[in-house]
Amino acid sequence: MAFFRSRYRLKGLYFLDEPETTLSPRTQIELLEILRESGGGGQAQFIIATHSPILLALENVAIFSFDQSPAGPVTYKETARYQIYKDFLMER
Repeated sequence: MAFFRSRYRLKGLYFLDEPETTLSPRTQIELLEILRESGGGGQAQFIIATHSPILLALENVAIFSFDQSPAGPVTYKETARYQIYKDFLMER
């Protein structure tokens, strides 16, 4: 997490491809907070490809689904990942 904290202090546009791949749910939540702080402060913008319902939960973002053609905007609760995890947790 130290890398993310130091790196995203620099102004810029960041492209992240599935940053959750090696992160536990707890560290995904830490990354979510880093993204919230960096993006909310206006010093950084992020374009993120993710399957993580945790990272998708970031507030005030545009979420685009590529599950249909053409790709288009969806709400958090309309994402396939949200639905899969919700169904699993409700009916495990």
